[in-house]
Amino acid sequence: MRHLKHTAKLGRTGSHRNAMLANLVSSLIKHRRVTTTLAKARAARPVAEKMITLGKQGTLHARRLAAARLRQQPRTLHRRKADREEWRKHHDLVRILFEELAPGFKERRGGYTRIVKLGVRQGDAAQRAILEWVEGAAVAPAEKPAAAPAEKS
Repeated sequence: MRHLKHTAKLGRTGSHRNAMLANLVSSLIKHRRVTTTLAKARAARPVAEKMITLGKQGTLHARRLAAARLRQQPRTLHRRKADREEWRKHHDLVRILFEELAPGFKERRGGYTRIVKLGVRQGDAAQRAILEWVEGAAVAPAEKPAAAPAEKS
């Protein structure tokens, strides 16, 4: 019996499901919005919310937990510094999560994602949805420029 078991199995084994959710959340972190089925969006939402919570903590332990959950290993194989910097800027999901996304949600206590329902997919009539970050907090606030000194009259 499945009493008190709320995990959506999505027709996959446990390891396949965890890998799929990690890939879905990785795409969400990288592209800020993902179109998928409604069932997958509902299953990925708690994982994404927990990643933001880890990002708000900002500790080394939280970074390691996020890297393990997203299945991302550090890439040290780049020989040229320019390649390393380009990878870090565009593909390092843990850096994007901790330095770009999480600071935008610093004052928010939860509810970092939203699911917008779309129509049904034509091929198999599956309900589609968009999983995205909540507006306004998805981008880290820009640093305020230093105020110019006031002129004395």
